Amino acid sequence: MDVISEAVEDLRIGQVYGRRAEVPATFAGRFEACEGVGFHVLLRGEGWLISGSAAPMRMRAGDVAVVPHGAAHGFGPQPCTLAELPAAPMGIPAAPAEPMPVDMICGIYRLERGGSVHPFLRSLPDVLLIASDARLAALAELLTEDLGRPREGMLVNHRALVDLVLVHALRLWQAACRGAAPPWDALTDRGIAAALREIHASPEAPWTVERLSRTAGMSRTAFTRRFTALVGVPPMTYLIGRRLHRGAQLLRETDAPLSAIARRVGYATEFAFAGAFRREFGLPPGRFRGLTEPLLLREAG
Repeated sequence: MDVISEAVEDLRIGQVYGRRAEVPATFAGRFEACEGVGFHVLLRGEGWLISGSAAPMRMRAGDVAVVPHGAAHGFGPQPCTLAELPAAPMGIPAAPAEPMPVDMICGIYRLERGGSVHPFLRSLPDVLLIASDARLAALAELLTEDLGRPREGMLVNHRALVDLVLVHALRLWQAACRGAAPPWDALTDRGIAAALREIHASPEAPWTVERLSRTAGMSRTAFTRRFTALVGVPPMTYLIGRRLHRGAQLLRETDAPLSAIARRVGYATEFAFAGAFRREFGLPPGRFRGLTEPLLLREAG
C-alpha cells in the first residue's frame, strides 16, 4: 500500500494556498492550527521551528518543515514557547526593496469544506524538520519561481509542485526514520495492513466487518479492537471515509454524473451518497463540485 500517495491524493479535495515571505532576521510568528497539511522551505537565513509538543528545532537554509496534520506551530529568531510568539501576519507581504536576511516559501493544502487529514499523516509528530536534498531543493526553486510571476499553466503547476514537495519531503522523513520508527503503525500489522489494502483497492465493494476480519485472519472482535487501536477509527468509519473522499475526488476531477460517482464508491443510489456526503462535508455534492475549482496559490498561514 502506497500510503504517501493515498495521503496526498486525499488532500486534493482541499484548496492550495502559498506565499513567499522575505522578512527581517528578527521575524517571529505563530501559525494557528487548521485542518490540512503545510510546509515551509527556508531559502535563506536561519531560525527556530517552534511547536507545542517538541523542543524548538534549529532551521537552516535549505531545511524544510512539514506540518502533517495542521498543528499550531511557529518560527522565530531564538528558542521560545509557542505561546510567546505573536500571530503571524496574514496576507501576501509586499516584495521588499532589497533582499532580507530570512527568505522562505510556505504552502498548504487546507481542507476548508470538510474532510480530514489521512490517519497516516495524523499519526506523525506535529512538525517534521527535514534536511533538503538536491531534488527537494530543485522543487523548491521551481515553486519559488512560480510564486513570483503569474503565467499560463500556473494553476496546474502550483498544485503539482506542492504535491511533489510534500511527497518528496515525506519520503525523506521515512528514509531518515527507517529502523527507528515505522511509517505508520497500522501497516506493521500484517492482518490490518491486508484489510487496509483491500479497502483502498476496492472501496466500492460490499465490505462488512465480518468480511474484513476474515481478510485480516482475525475474529471479528479482535479485528475491530486492533483496527481501531492502530488506525484511530473503527473499520466501517474508515471505510465510509475512504468512499466519501474518493467521491469528493471524482466530483473535483471529473464531470461524471452523481449517480455514476455514487456507484463507483459503493452507494446504491445517488440519494444515499448525497446524504452521507452532506454529513461528512457539510454541503451537498453538487455544491461541493461547484465550489472546488483550482485556485491560484495565495496566502498560507
